[in-house]
Amino acid sequence: MAPGSVLSIPCSPPVPLSVPQVPGRVTLPCRLYSDAPPLTLEGIKDRVLYVLKLYDKIDPEKLSVNSHFLKDLGLDSLDQVEIIMAMEDEFGFEIPDIDAEKLMCPQEIVDYVADKKDVYE
Repeated sequence: MAPGSVLSIPCSPPVPLSVPQVPGRVTLPCRLYSDAPPLTLEGIKDRVLYVLKLYDKIDPEKLSVNSHFLKDLGLDSLDQVEIIMAMEDEFGFEIPDIDAEKLMCPQEIVDYVADKKDVYE
């Protein structure tokens, strides 16, 4: 082979991807992995109660899954909003205001999260 010459190797033509191409957008296939255990009703309940016990205005002695935020725990509507925001952070999704207004005790939050995350056991 002479200096400055180019080696040409024949190859097969490129295989088209079955992914539709959008101009200006690059699509890369990827897999999402998670080593987190699957959610269970008991796990959701434990996480809800844990977050509530960390809230400084709640007496852990009075807290149960059926404790009403306003009547039993003496919280106000602003506290309830802060609790819902903490639950959104804990479970990683937004709770619409129309739904948040109805969540007045830990068990209702557990049921709501279980419904949204498709947990039935």
